[in-house]
Amino acid sequence: MSSSAAVTAAAPAAATADDGLTVPFSDTAKEELLDRVTGLRGEVAKVIVGQEQVIEEVLLAILAGGHALLVGVPGLAKTLLIQTISRAMSLDFRRIQFTPDLVPSDITGTEVMEEDTATGHRAFRFVPGPIFANIILADEINRAPPRTQAAMLEAMQERHVSAGGETMNLPRPFFVLATQNPIEQEGTYPLPEAQLDRFLFDIRVGYPAQGEEVGILRATTAVGDADVHPVLDGPGLLSLNQLIREVAAPEPALEYAAALARATRPAQPEAPELVRQYVRWGAGPRAGQALILGGKAHALLNGRLNVSPEDIQRVLHPAMRHRVLPNFAAEAEGITIEHIIDHLLEAVPPPKSNIPL
Repeated sequence: MSSSAAVTAAAPAAATADDGLTVPFSDTAKEELLDRVTGLRGEVAKVIVGQEQVIEEVLLAILAGGHALLVGVPGLAKTLLIQTISRAMSLDFRRIQFTPDLVPSDITGTEVMEEDTATGHRAFRFVPGPIFANIILADEINRAPPRTQAAMLEAMQERHVSAGGETMNLPRPFFVLATQNPIEQEGTYPLPEAQLDRFLFDIRVGYPAQGEEVGILRATTAVGDADVHPVLDGPGLLSLNQLIREVAAPEPALEYAAALARATRPAQPEAPELVRQYVRWGAGPRAGQALILGGKAHALLNGRLNVSPEDIQRVLHPAMRHRVLPNFAAEAEGITIEHIIDHLLEAVPPPKSNIPL
């Protein structure tokens, strides 16, 4: 399928029966949607050299219908990655540069007074802010003051904003990809746990390998830019979000996700000793939801219609690292959140029942 055809053709969606129930996707529709995801990864790879794991985790979050937080030092192409994805999906994109003087109305919009010169009649008109877009790049989100973060929290969770005494729905699809610098903490406002929990994934962006870094230098210092073609549109992405929900999560998979989440809570009897010793606060039920939705997206991308333990294990780190809070003893002894999550994989074995692949 050509890239232009992918955008102009009607997105394959599940049909709706007379009784209002959704009819499952046909095999042809599933294959077409997955072909578009493959094309999306190919378009992103034209611009982003390496970082396959980061690209995959961002795509998994988007396909699952969730928001993602990208954490990494400056210069690792976090912003470029998000911009490239928006170009390849032919969606309305807005970038919000978070600063300490940013106020909620800078994000949600504001009311302006307009006067009719002919009649002299005055009325307020709402001017939508940059939040009214499909993809929001929230750059350095931890530099905004708490009031502005709270406005962002409502938009992320409720998919609407309140302004001028009215509630206005945000466009669909809608997802936030936020960036955060882990080094510069002076003048920042750390995101509260309630807002961090709204992100489906916390994605860590590391330094490229030597070969990848050479490729970056080659690509960014040559003449011309890569030509990114849109291969997915809004209706197509919404269809993919629905298709992810149709992937089966057998009972053992649900039990495994719940067991992993419960094992992060120090007060639970099933918590491992390392968690009891080094964790201050464990993950809530949203962690299990993130594991299942992320696992469904990973299964589908690998051509399977059932969630397996490997799918849940693949998304355990991005789904958990911002939902588990190590204590002071962990910090003093150099026990990182990555160490704690790795220990969970050893301490909580998958269920003995066979989960269909």
